[in-house]
Amino acid sequence: MGRKSSHLFFFILVGACFFLASCSRMGWGVLLWSTEDPPIPSGTILPVYIRSNIDRVWVVGIPEGYKTSRGGLDKIEIPLTQLELVGSKGKARKQAETFAQYAPVYAQNLQDGLPIRDAPDNGARRVYRLRSGEIIKILERTDGVPAISATGEPLPGDWYKVLTGDGAVGYCFSYRLRLFDHYGGPLEAVTSVREEAVSDPDLDMVLTRVWSPESYGQMFNSRRIDVRELERHWGFDPGQDTGVARIRLPDLERSFEYTSIRSEGERAWRFEGSSLQMNLRTNSSLAVQYIESSGGMRTILFIALPADIDDLIMQENIRREGLFASIYNHGPVFTSNNYGTIIFSENGGFQWTGNDLLVPHVIPQNTTGRGRVSMNLFLTASFEDRYTGACTFYFQDIRRDETPVYFMYTQDFQGLRLEAAPDFTIEGTTVTRRSSSPVVIYFFRDEMY
Repeated sequence: MGRKSSHLFFFILVGACFFLASCSRMGWGVLLWSTEDPPIPSGTILPVYIRSNIDRVWVVGIPEGYKTSRGGLDKIEIPLTQLELVGSKGKARKQAETFAQYAPVYAQNLQDGLPIRDAPDNGARRVYRLRSGEIIKILERTDGVPAISATGEPLPGDWYKVLTGDGAVGYCFSYRLRLFDHYGGPLEAVTSVREEAVSDPDLDMVLTRVWSPESYGQMFNSRRIDVRELERHWGFDPGQDTGVARIRLPDLERSFEYTSIRSEGERAWRFEGSSLQMNLRTNSSLAVQYIESSGGMRTILFIALPADIDDLIMQENIRREGLFASIYNHGPVFTSNNYGTIIFSENGGFQWTGNDLLVPHVIPQNTTGRGRVSMNLFLTASFEDRYTGACTFYFQDIRRDETPVYFMYTQDFQGLRLEAAPDFTIEGTTVTRRSSSPVVIYFFRDEMY
């Protein structure tokens, strides 16, 4: 049935109901979005007569007091998404009471491209992108993951469940929203001019990916994961939820407030209101530029990893647990005639007694002989055939601080060989060379365990 025919059917049906003064109700509903003519405010309970899936509307009754401007008609069409069908009138009243706090509350978007998400979390999937000045309906306030400012502090604002004018429902953080009350009639933006949404798949991809420093890519490609670095989540955040873009690196933290993201040509964009620009070089490589205080332009390259950072951390921790389990299961007690006894515990701890000959040139003074082991080191490629791996013994000292001591190790049938790896033999997390006078200690497995 065409749209003209469907409208003709609607008016015939409404007319029949009017003249017969009898039209059966489906039930009662609560108006979520106010109407213009007549000006019925959101939160009003309405009788619902028809649901049209073709025109995507409800046919509802007009309450007394709102009928005069409709020339005698007592029913109107309302988009399906702008009314919630509840059931009985009693249930509708209860629903309206629950909704009353936010029934008159709307919001105007102050940032072009502000996303609406499917959960109250900046990392959740985006379901809609708002235009500058666009009006949305606030449905309820909800708890969610706090949005973080450039200083690392939570931003002021709340997560709200919202409804857009064309029917999208999701969650939006209020930092870039202007909330206001409205009680029916024309609903227009007061300040900003609405703009037509322009589809930009490349920008959508940039805004939905996680951008990490190049060093993360090097770790991923070499399979030498530094968990502590990954846990800091260094990188670039376009800040589409807050209007504050952030660069966070070990030696740099900068934030840029902006009002919108504008195209600057093919796969290039400018952050309006700031000096920040970005250019998508490949689908997984993003160049970010800004003007430094000296006036020069600085460019930083970020990459999108092919795996989730938290997954990489989990996989690396599993790998380390497996390496330690191999040592523990091989012992867990190892004894040397000259260098004492090491007892490993299943949870990664150790107790090393009788190690006086190694103090202070390998093991620092004032340590208790207890601590924990971390399998956080890697071997350079030329060492992988000669050693089983490398690890850190974190000795607890008398002040309850931890002092790291690094070793390469080799397991064989009889026991465990440790070779001290001084600080100068390590680059990042990799043992790259041996000491010129290495300290090598052999421990035999204690067969009593």
